[in-house]
Amino acid sequence: MAGRREPDRGQASVSSGERLLSLDALRGFDMFWIMGGDTLAVVALSMLPFPAAKALRWQFEHVEWAGFVFYDLIFPLFLFLVGCVIPYSLQKYQSQPGAAAWRILRRVVLLVLLGLVANGLLNLRPDSLRYCGVLQRIGVCYGVAAFFYLRFRVRGLSLLTAGILLGYWAVLALVPAPGGNPGDYTKAGNLAGWLDRRLLPGQIPAQWYGFGDNEGLLSTIPAVATALLGVLAGVWLKSGRSGFLKAAGLAAAGVVLVFAGYEWARWFPIIKNIWTSSFVLVAGGFSLLLLSVFYLVIDVWGLRRPAFFWEVIGVNAIAIYMVPRFVEFDNIAGFFLGGLAVRSGMWGSLIMATGAIAAQWLFLWWLYRSRTFLRL
Repeated sequence: MAGRREPDRGQASVSSGERLLSLDALRGFDMFWIMGGDTLAVVALSMLPFPAAKALRWQFEHVEWAGFVFYDLIFPLFLFLVGCVIPYSLQKYQSQPGAAAWRILRRVVLLVLLGLVANGLLNLRPDSLRYCGVLQRIGVCYGVAAFFYLRFRVRGLSLLTAGILLGYWAVLALVPAPGGNPGDYTKAGNLAGWLDRRLLPGQIPAQWYGFGDNEGLLSTIPAVATALLGVLAGVWLKSGRSGFLKAAGLAAAGVVLVFAGYEWARWFPIIKNIWTSSFVLVAGGFSLLLLSVFYLVIDVWGLRRPAFFWEVIGVNAIAIYMVPRFVEFDNIAGFFLGGLAVRSGMWGSLIMATGAIAAQWLFLWWLYRSRTFLRL
């Protein structure tokens, strides 16, 4: 799973054979907020006296139910990027999809297993285990999207994506949870939550909205569409078009999806916890817009040095998701900076938040320098 080698991330390459650093950098940008960038932003914004700072602060906390803020983009952006690299890692298998089966299955199984470990599998208490989770959803969506990529071309992938989104809407709009009403998108009444309560073993923690799992069974189906949007973006990036045209195409598609998602929300609300189709479009649109900017700046304009900070994070995204579960980076920051923070008054929280991120980044930099990458 780990070793001294070039990271196997489905290395994206432009026509000249040069790697698409923008995908690594954008993945690193995404993981930065999970590493504690959200806390750093909230602390920094809390210190500013401007009214706009208070409004921006709410962008770093998930909405309670319906709606969309920046922090709701973090997970779908990662899923989108998982899809983006599929055309790079699996293109050679398109004429022989059977040869890729073991490669795909191995990754799916390892991701699901890591997700279960992250949720407490090693505690050996199956009744209190959360069986769904971030890595489990990534594994399932990667496996399904990879299979579809090997079986279909762009037209088929586009139709599949649209079919998944329309089908999910139809199911939630027309099929009521027992004892409920069709088209009930509330926390307690939605069909996806009812299925989770009835079919999922183990625990559904209250912090994941309580009435269902926010990475639950039915809502994983539209999450596949998020990965497929990434696959389509990856196919576009691998085309022979000019870099500027590729960036413009990504941006244009992003604007269209964001607009379509907010329009659809009039009938099918934007709800991350049950991954509504309108949420897929809005999150996918913003993901495309971010990718267009990163690709244009880093791979077209060639401004690669500023991307190094994000690249170090992005090439070991799974490592920095798992390692903090058994390495207390906050305590490391406290050991070195605790005294300074105590004596810095209002700046103390900012120093500690920055120190925790710095400790994680330096750990990832050490892995990067030693050419050690956690690969699945």
